[in-house]
Amino acid sequence: MITENKLTSFKSLVQQSSREELIWLNGYLAGLLEQPQLQTNPSVFVDAPAVLPKPTIIYGTETGNSKKIATQLQAALKKVKISAKLFDASQYPVDKIEQEEFLVVVMSTQGEGEPPQSAAKFFQALLDRNFQLQKTQFSVFGLGDTAYPLFCQAATDMDKQLEKLGAKRAYPLQKADTDYTALSQTWIGEIVKLLTTQNIGSQLVVKQEKQNGLATSHKQNYVGQIKHKVILNDRDSNKQTYHIEIESNEKVVYACGDALGVYPKNDEETVRKIATFLGENLDKAIITNAQSRKLSEVLAEKSVRNLGKKTIEKLNTVLQTTIQGEKIDLLDVLPIIQKPDKLNSTDFLEIFSTITPRLYSIASSPEAHENEVHLTVGLHKFRTNEQEKIGLCSDFLANYPKNTKLEFYIHKNNNFRLPAEDKDVIMIGAGTGVAPFRGFLFQRDAENASGRNWLVFGEQHFTLDFYYQTEIQEFLAKGVLTKLSTAFSRDTKQKVYVQHRLKEEATTLYEWLQNGAYVYVCGQKNPMSIDVENTLVAIIAEKGKVSTEKAQEILAQWESEGRYLKDVY
Repeated sequence: MITENKLTSFKSLVQQSSREELIWLNGYLAGLLEQPQLQTNPSVFVDAPAVLPKPTIIYGTETGNSKKIATQLQAALKKVKISAKLFDASQYPVDKIEQEEFLVVVMSTQGEGEPPQSAAKFFQALLDRNFQLQKTQFSVFGLGDTAYPLFCQAATDMDKQLEKLGAKRAYPLQKADTDYTALSQTWIGEIVKLLTTQNIGSQLVVKQEKQNGLATSHKQNYVGQIKHKVILNDRDSNKQTYHIEIESNEKVVYACGDALGVYPKNDEETVRKIATFLGENLDKAIITNAQSRKLSEVLAEKSVRNLGKKTIEKLNTVLQTTIQGEKIDLLDVLPIIQKPDKLNSTDFLEIFSTITPRLYSIASSPEAHENEVHLTVGLHKFRTNEQEKIGLCSDFLANYPKNTKLEFYIHKNNNFRLPAEDKDVIMIGAGTGVAPFRGFLFQRDAENASGRNWLVFGEQHFTLDFYYQTEIQEFLAKGVLTKLSTAFSRDTKQKVYVQHRLKEEATTLYEWLQNGAYVYVCGQKNPMSIDVENTLVAIIAEKGKVSTEKAQEILAQWESEGRYLKDVY
């Protein structure tokens, strides 16, 4: 048993420690206990070995989660006096990789199991060049979504390639699902422990149960139906944005900040054109995954848009052709392809993966909308190769009939949660980025939260594109919404965006921040969220009378503490 005095001292230490310091303490104590003979004299309790390794942390991110974990690891190492270099993969000087002693990679996955665009050149360099990494130890942490068939594939490929180049795996590959916090914090503690209690350069021994770390998926599928659908824009708007209400007979368990996953399907015209190319009847029985299904059902679920290099290569092999391009849609190339005489339909279908689910921020509150989930869905229109196209899932939902069975699941996002009821909240959203904040306001209203709420919303036109205007005005009238700032970019000669409103309100914004307000950003990552972040840094620097570098550190610290949160895409 521990004495009362020691227990009091220990509790005091815990209460005074930051999250990163507690992570280090966990790793440090675990390292002590694994020693064959635990020494208890005072000389044991030193900050770290005299000669410390120089780790380098590289992250590849699409939405910012990999960067967040990498930054948390850097902060945890700093607490134990280990200075780790941190690089976005796009900025890392790959020619120096052979000099690395300890390399840590945090990598998300996109598309057909590929690394994020920012990490593509870095990964390609590892594939193309014969680096000698025998003096390097490494660990890879992967971020993904188990709803996708190629879960954490980029991290898996990175882990294998580093080993192939001679690097020694210091800690096994960790593959985290969307609710990654617990696994990432455990991993950070383990990396800190490795770097403070092991002799770098020796062969590290890792317990078998730590192999292939995987965050268990707890996704639950639901069945519901669309009970209400309305376009939020006025008639002359350039946008077509839908408010969609999904109702279920089951109790749908979610929290504000979560997203809803939808399984879209190809439309009938797409299915018919592919079947015509194959020369097959839509009712033909096809064996897939040891089950017999109609060809029409199989084609409806195949991913045939925005096909990447790997799929294009398979198409060229099976169709005996030479399709060119980085990304293609199958329907664009079928008219110019001569179908081989002996094309096997099953071989052709196996080229394509199943359509991956799409995620939409939930725009409702479980307290205010029982057994309902609301979405804000913008019909995605774009041009490619001189053709106008429409996004698969937004089109699927826009045309999905009401009162018809719809399968969905809840995508947990514990990194975008409301704070305690007495805390102030600043919500910055452009376009459909307002979705989670509608849910936030309904939730804060239902809870009678005492904290203040400030919404900064942007779109093109006040009269055409002010989503949820009536509800927002009601929240203002009731006092639920303390402050509203709007930016309608096409209503003035010079375009005004949400970051401009933040600049105009810099003094008030800084006062809220100094009072401990939580800042949320939702919407397009580029350029909106980047412009907003740069503006926040500028305001902190100006009003706080600190350098830009110091302001960036402050914002990064708030992000690490969960006071600055982003849900961007």
